[in-house]
Order: sequence, then structure tokens, then C-alpha cells
Amino acid sequence: MTLDGTNTWVLHEPGARRSVVIDPGPPDPGHLAAVEAASEELGAGSVGVVLLTHHHVDHSESARGFAKRMGCGVRALDPAYRLGEEGLGDGDVVEVDGLEIRVVGTPGHTADSLSFLLPAEQAVLTGDTVLGRGTTVVAHPDGQLGAYLDSLDRLHALAERHEVERIWPGHGPAIDQALGALDYYIAHRHERLDQVRAALAQLESAPHPEGISVDELPRRVVEIVYTDVDPVLWGAAELSVRAQLAYLQAR
Repeated sequence: MTLDGTNTWVLHEPGARRSVVIDPGPPDPGHLAAVEAASEELGAGSVGVVLLTHHHVDHSESARGFAKRMGCGVRALDPAYRLGEEGLGDGDVVEVDGLEIRVVGTPGHTADSLSFLLPAEQAVLTGDTVLGRGTTVVAHPDGQLGAYLDSLDRLHALAERHEVERIWPGHGPAIDQALGALDYYIAHRHERLDQVRAALAQLESAPHPEGISVDELPRRVVEIVYTDVDPVLWGAAELSVRAQLAYLQAR
């Protein structure tokens, strides 16, 4: 589910005294030591702030402990994951020793998902909203497909305006062609929705002497739509289908 593991980003301006750490990840001592060493190797003597793209534990679990050790705060949309008084939300600008990070609200994967735009690099850090390969899970009930599609459109508009050329994801390799990746993500989501609609029609037309219960329906849709996905991931696919069904029912 995490591809090669969680990408932790250590950012700083050349010659800056402090760095910014994004998504320090799980409490793995070796990983956190590498994050600290990377900050020092970049020439930053300390960490100015930790930022979180969202609350999932593979991104956030070590954030408070790491920040306490570094003597800095944690800024996140969800107050439960902050350390210190400062929150983080759409439209905020984080500045640390000349480094400018613009916050873009991109809910959908989770309600608290944020992306971070680096204007100087024409890059956006997307957390789990866009992955380096494959597609992400929008898992019901925290994941909301309508919000997610709106977030993809928002990122796509940034790429169309050439404000974003590169995507730096929370998992997998960096993407150098942001617009093409976002075109694919949007097309894929709408294709899956069409497949879910077709699966619902197929299930409605087939004879079911005892009917299909509401709880059983998502798994039956998975068995039709997600034949290209390893069955070990069908549990996650079922959560995604639940989000798709909720989206279709609301329209």
C-alpha cells in the first residue's frame, strides 16, 4: 500500500540555517536519523518546522516525537496532529529562511489532505493525492470522491497554467510531467466510475433470488470491476467502491 515506503521531504534554501521536513513518516529510528542527517548535509543546522500532508500514520506517526527532538512545531490541518499553536490550511504561506511553500487544500483522499506548492521549483508535493506510480485509494468514509475529483481539477489547473511542472509524491518516484499525470488520474477515475455503473447494471439484471444486501454490494462490484487488481488488495478496493457508490448516490 505504500509502494517503496513513505517519502519524507527535507527542503531548504541554499545557505539557510533551517530546513522544513514534510511527512517524517513512521517511528523508524533509522529513517528518522537519515532525515536528521539529510538536513545537516544540506547545510541546515536545524529543522524549522514539520508539515503534514495528512493524518495517515505512515506519514504522521513520528511527527510529534521528531519535532520535539528537533525543537520545532508540527503544522497540520487537523489540530489533533499539531505540535504548537500554528495550524495549516488552504491559502497559507509557510516561509522558513527564504523558502516559500504555498498550501493548497486538496481534500478527498482524506478530509485533511493538503498539497504544498513550491513556486521556485514549479513543483507540488501531493502526499497521497497523487502517487509516483499507480493510483491512490479514496477510502470511504473519510475519503470523499467528489472532493477528490475537485482536488485533481485544482491541481490540473495549476499545471495548465505552468505553475506546476513536477509532482513530488508521498510514495513512489517523482513525476516530471505533471499535466500528463493529472490527465491520467482524472481519466482513470471517470473510467472506474463508468465501470461501477456498468457493474451495478449487470448486478441488477442478473437473477438474485435472495437479493443483494447493502453490505454485500460493494464486494460484488469489486469482483466485477477490479479483476485487474491483486485480490490481496480487494479490501482496499472495496473501501474505494464504497466511496464511488456514495458519490453516485449523491448525484
